[in-house]
Amino acid sequence: MKLHVSGDVTVPGDKSITHRALMFAAAAEGESRLRGLLPGADCQSTASVLRALGCGVPVLPADGSEIRVAGRGIAAWTAPVEALDCGNSGTTSRLMMGLLASRPFSATLTGDGSLRGRPMRRITDPLAAMGARFREHGAPDRLPIEVIGGPLNGIDYRSPKASAQIKSAVLLGGLGAGVPVSVTEPGLSRDHTERMLTALGERVETSETGDAVNLRLTPSGRALPPLDMAVPGDPSSAAFLVALALLADEGELRIRNVCVNPTRTGFFRLVERMGASIRFENERLAGGEPVADLLVAPAPLRGIDVGGAEVPAAIDEIPMLAVLAARAQGETRITGAGELRVKETDRIAALAQNLRAIGAEAEELEDGIVVRGSDRPLRGGIRAFHDHRIAMAFGVLGMRPENDIQVDDRAVVDVSFPGFWEMLERLGAR
Repeated sequence: MKLHVSGDVTVPGDKSITHRALMFAAAAEGESRLRGLLPGADCQSTASVLRALGCGVPVLPADGSEIRVAGRGIAAWTAPVEALDCGNSGTTSRLMMGLLASRPFSATLTGDGSLRGRPMRRITDPLAAMGARFREHGAPDRLPIEVIGGPLNGIDYRSPKASAQIKSAVLLGGLGAGVPVSVTEPGLSRDHTERMLTALGERVETSETGDAVNLRLTPSGRALPPLDMAVPGDPSSAAFLVALALLADEGELRIRNVCVNPTRTGFFRLVERMGASIRFENERLAGGEPVADLLVAPAPLRGIDVGGAEVPAAIDEIPMLAVLAARAQGETRITGAGELRVKETDRIAALAQNLRAIGAEAEELEDGIVVRGSDRPLRGGIRAFHDHRIAMAFGVLGMRPENDIQVDDRAVVDVSFPGFWEMLERLGAR
């Protein structure tokens, strides 16, 4: 029995861009028109938090159709009556901390059990250095955290890691307070926030010194204008379909309208090193973001070494890369990915445990994983640990005809890719 994967598909809107589009629309003055928003649970959390702050954000439609956000400016935000529930979304909690830090009221951010286990001082420390105050109501360095807003000072912050969430929180704090801020990070992290700020007329300057990247925002002091934008497809979601096409025996898959921002395409570059061929067609700019159609066909893969500067641009796709390596020839070694231990779950431990549970060879490292590929059948049950990317990665591997893999929590994929399992079926997979 052969696995044939072919079709012409689109993936849900980009999660990172959806979060930011909603936040900027709610902070702008005037009516914003947004299309293609990801309706997943994480982005619904952002919309819900903004509504609790008095913003006119409608329910996100399941089909990505247009919504209109009636923005009254960030100065019109009001103190929430209850704690702001960020669900499972780290982006919601961390970026909202930056926006709330300059507001003249207090707000408490919380989330589900998984989010309450993730570190937050990486965000509160630089904001506190700007003058914000925080009160931890739970375990140290964890939600729930009360943000006690007020006037902020500018800052020149040197981040210990390349992190879009750290960088964005500082930039949004400076934007809300109207003070200049700069962030220096050891490598360029996702740049959606600064691209969107630039598109909205704010002055953002970027410079590089050696391996360090410096970003400086000088707020204009003007009200943010409303947005009119279509959110492109999420490259992290597209990665799972790319992997499925590579694992197939025959066929060709086209994935349309995918964001190909260079800070988000690390997975595509890595699988090309493994032997894949991914063609970018119809390349264009949409809302300041590079967009293209991806064309992918089956390919024999070989193991590679991954580390250093390659990791930040592929951090969310490392689970799929590691699982894909179980079907590559030779050994794949991934290092420098310690950040995976503080995602929705400890993804390094989850990957190693699940790969071994289905009969693959995997060795857990402190900051990564080693996977030795084979062509033998892989069979057994895996635990998603309430992590959408773990569930989807092993779901893709389970589509190979010789494999028999059961995912214990299929519904968790709705966080980022509603309709994922149905799409696999439409593409001809089991």
